[in-house]
Amino acid sequence: MTNYKATPNGTVALTPEEETQLALDRAEHAAGADDRAAAEVRTERDAKLSATDWTASTDVTMTAEMTTYRKALRDVPAQTGFPTTITWPEAP
Repeated sequence: MTNYKATPNGTVALTPEEETQLALDRAEHAAGADDRAAAEVRTERDAKLSATDWTASTDVTMTAEMTTYRKALRDVPAQTGFPTTITWPEAP
């Protein structure tokens, strides 16, 4: 399939060198998909942990349920299917 680019003189087909570079760029982008997904999941996980940080304060006794929840959040990257399939733990 021929790819095209816009130029001041209109749309033109990519040269063979540009086609090769485009294919390399697309492959590199696809290879990084899991890394990007993992970063997004970790960001969401970190936000969930941050929302419960107050329960880890020295003047608060953390419940067993909260301890279990926070541990489950920290263990999200170890789940089978990470980073594309995540089972989020339920907050107590």
